[in-house]
Amino acid sequence: MNPSFNIDPSVTSAISLESLSASAPVTTIPSNFRAVVLGGGTGAPASIKALRSLGISTNAVVAMADDGGSTGDLRKDADVTPPGDIRKCLCAFASNPKDPFTQAFKYRFPVANNHTLGNLMLSALEDSSGSFPAAISICESLLHCDGHVFPSTLEHVYLKSETIDGTVLQGQALATKSNSALKRVFLINKSGSKPMAYEPAIQAIVSADLIVLGPGSLFTSIIPNLLVDGIIDAITESRGKVVFVCGISDVQGETWGLKASEHVKALMNHGMTNLIDYVLLNSSKNPDSFRAKNSVRFDSIKHQQQENTGAVRQNIGSESMHIIDVSPEEISKIQALGPVAVQNDLSDTSNPSWHNLLALRSSFEQIIGMMIARRGY
Repeated sequence: MNPSFNIDPSVTSAISLESLSASAPVTTIPSNFRAVVLGGGTGAPASIKALRSLGISTNAVVAMADDGGSTGDLRKDADVTPPGDIRKCLCAFASNPKDPFTQAFKYRFPVANNHTLGNLMLSALEDSSGSFPAAISICESLLHCDGHVFPSTLEHVYLKSETIDGTVLQGQALATKSNSALKRVFLINKSGSKPMAYEPAIQAIVSADLIVLGPGSLFTSIIPNLLVDGIIDAITESRGKVVFVCGISDVQGETWGLKASEHVKALMNHGMTNLIDYVLLNSSKNPDSFRAKNSVRFDSIKHQQQENTGAVRQNIGSESMHIIDVSPEEISKIQALGPVAVQNDLSDTSNPSWHNLLALRSSFEQIIGMMIARRGY
């Protein structure tokens, strides 16, 4: 590859979709079974790939509050709808990841403020077509996507957050680097009111048999979808079962020190009370290996954040990250809240803070098997 380009690492994986799909599902999944993934960032594509590898018809509903990195620059400079998380999910749906255009869609250009081709195309097509959904549809065709990506809202929205120590932060980018864990987040549009949901996103949720939340950043990728007017109502109306894929680590400031049950409570505090059926948790516990294998990445995060100002953490290093507590006491607390807790070793050996796609696929298959047994498909 030309050194002037690089592929966005957030949309690559050591496990290809071809490898994932090589093994036939053990569970007999009905041909009309549908899934929808709610999230954003780097997490939702993992669920998309795992579900697609099971032959499940899958769509995604994506949060629209991103204001960091190159997406933030595009929002600020061109007043476009944030394309970054949409692009990542489109790449996860691409029928042939090795296709030259699909590869080029992921390219970042250091010579152009580190923008990706995909982000620039989505923004340009939004302008030329006059519609962000039209821009997404065109890219779905070019990438030969096997599913659809829907913004949770078409309104230009921003995230406001409050930490457990009372600090108020403006914007998604700052929320991910909070000094302490977040307590609540709020989603507002330019007029200061609650944004309305995009109708096709509503329909994707209502028609789904499985609604997957995550994995991903709890307060900045998953919950912002739930704050859009109409999304919680759609989840309530749907016959689908809800699975929350809990994170493996709490390295991001927003969930700093939170236990697994506190992740579930946060979802419930943002509208999901009595709506979560399963919580998927990582059971692997090897803190020393976890720290060692992530030290380079966390040292990189530390370096990147030294320029930040305001109520954000300035000193993140490999010694600071934690595996989320999923002790027996935490499992009991989660199940007392209503959901069924499912534990598996989900950690990727090469990057232990990320979910292993094969393990995620197997876990979804296990949960779907439980659903079928209970519902009698």
